[in-house]
Amino acid sequence: MKYKDPKQPINARIQDLMNRMTLAEKIGQMAQLDRVSTTPEIMKNYSIGSLLSGGGSAPCPRATAEDWVKMVNEFQKGSLSSRLGIPMIYGIDAVHGHNNVYKATIFPHNIGLGATRDPDLVKRIGAATALEVRATGIPYVFAPCIAVCRDPRWGRCYESYSEDHKIVQEMTEIINGLQGEIPANSRKGVPYVGGKDKVVACAKHFVGDGGTTRGINENNTVTDWHGLLSIHMPAYYNSIIKGVSTVMVSYSSWNGVKMHANHHLVTKFLKDTLKFRGFVISDWHGIDKITSPPKANYTYAVQVGIQAGIDMVMVPYNQTEFIDILTSLVEKNVIPMSRINDAVRRILRVKFSMGLFENPLADLSLVDQLGKQAHRDLAREAVRKSLVLLKNGENADSPLLPLPKKTSRILVAGNHANNLGYQCGGWTITWQGLGGNNLTSGTTILSAISGAVDPSTEIVYSENPDAEFVKSTNASYAIVVVGEPPYTETAGDNLNLTIPEPGPSTISNVCGSVKCVVVIISGRPLVIEPYLSSIDALVAAWLPGSEGQGVADVLFGDYGFTGKLSSTWFKTVDQLPMNVGDEHYDPLFPFGFGLTTDPVVVVAR
Repeated sequence: MKYKDPKQPINARIQDLMNRMTLAEKIGQMAQLDRVSTTPEIMKNYSIGSLLSGGGSAPCPRATAEDWVKMVNEFQKGSLSSRLGIPMIYGIDAVHGHNNVYKATIFPHNIGLGATRDPDLVKRIGAATALEVRATGIPYVFAPCIAVCRDPRWGRCYESYSEDHKIVQEMTEIINGLQGEIPANSRKGVPYVGGKDKVVACAKHFVGDGGTTRGINENNTVTDWHGLLSIHMPAYYNSIIKGVSTVMVSYSSWNGVKMHANHHLVTKFLKDTLKFRGFVISDWHGIDKITSPPKANYTYAVQVGIQAGIDMVMVPYNQTEFIDILTSLVEKNVIPMSRINDAVRRILRVKFSMGLFENPLADLSLVDQLGKQAHRDLAREAVRKSLVLLKNGENADSPLLPLPKKTSRILVAGNHANNLGYQCGGWTITWQGLGGNNLTSGTTILSAISGAVDPSTEIVYSENPDAEFVKSTNASYAIVVVGEPPYTETAGDNLNLTIPEPGPSTISNVCGSVKCVVVIISGRPLVIEPYLSSIDALVAAWLPGSEGQGVADVLFGDYGFTGKLSSTWFKTVDQLPMNVGDEHYDPLFPFGFGLTTDPVVVVAR
């Protein structure tokens, strides 16, 4: 059988396999299910094309890399025992490292990476993430998010590298890290995955997800063709040239038309004009949401979604309904066979190009890559480079930072100082993220500070001290770490963008009586104006992830501050949306702002 022969050209293998496939086998390839509602028998009987773990969907609590490999292989064996033995492809949301998996390295979220202005760093993060994902037997990640967040009220703003499409374009270097560098002589726009230590990437969410009205998630992006092409589309050009294998469609609409139903953009533009040759995947229940309320007319939704050009559909919990409806639409000639063949050809192209037919089963050879020290060191470097120093003393002559490591006493306060879950944010172990220190392994900012200072320096920690307590500590300095609790997607939409209590009261209690640096842990700029005058130094730390030492590294001068704002820091929410280049641009801190400090040189005696 030609399709099983790796020496044959890919197109010959695809054609040979498709000639052998029934309609049922082709439609099975177009379905992606969540692992929780699947068995190896379902994989075999329906020739299911793909599986995924939705946020927090793991084989067991605190699953090891070995647990993951075993689970993925059990499903894969189901697929391989089907009539034609077409392997399934397993996908997962590895959006800031392998974030669903216990003890994986959690990198800063994209908004922080955008502040680094360092595409090479992001490429190295992509390569490290690919190794950790492959360590668990998974070959496909739903990353990177290349949204251009134009309004920080959007609950997914932290998944965007910047409000400026040029920075987002530069950060598509992560695709080369995830998938591998395209060989010099290969065709542009064709999916490419460079071996067993690389993964299939997914550029998302096509297109305009970061431009919705008032930043409301899954809402309507109102802009003309020029606005769509000049702001939201450019990073897709870069991604396709870099061989990105899949593109995920956005829940949002463009000028009132749902992207999951937009034939003009998905087929005519992405596939025909941009010559994208990989497969287009829906978002979670994405076609259900074509109608309002969702699934009000599922037959219609399947019809327009598939006709729009979606090749693989996330139907996490019910494959039979989707398969039966699509089969009936084809048999009634509502959807032409040519559309099914286009979808399956694209899915098979990705599977052949990544070597899935030759290596369908994962082994345990990479399990030691999960959370390994070199990756944690890389995450720590990313944290250092992502921090943006917004204020440092009243003027250049009286900077507070870097702080001395040797002093009598430092007060550390704030509900984010000793909370690993808060510093990782959403999309960490669970979909919405968690609070607390027992969700995975990492270093909190408090323990990083304790480890950074001189042994003679006393660290006093109080989560939310009152003013009397602050005075009684007689501290030389205070470090206040406050910000947002974790959130994801619609749950993070926020029209007021204030720091939740007890953050503001901690700032006023502490900064009133001791020299203080405030570190903000957040997925976006927040309202800071009322407290700014009482704060001696202000640091935007975004959502730094599992390696809190990166914050201490810069606070105490082992490294200098170098980060620059990738998003405008507004004065009040009434100004929003406000982006660099706007006519009435009047920010608190402009796009690109970031004070610098020099590292402290320690002279050996």
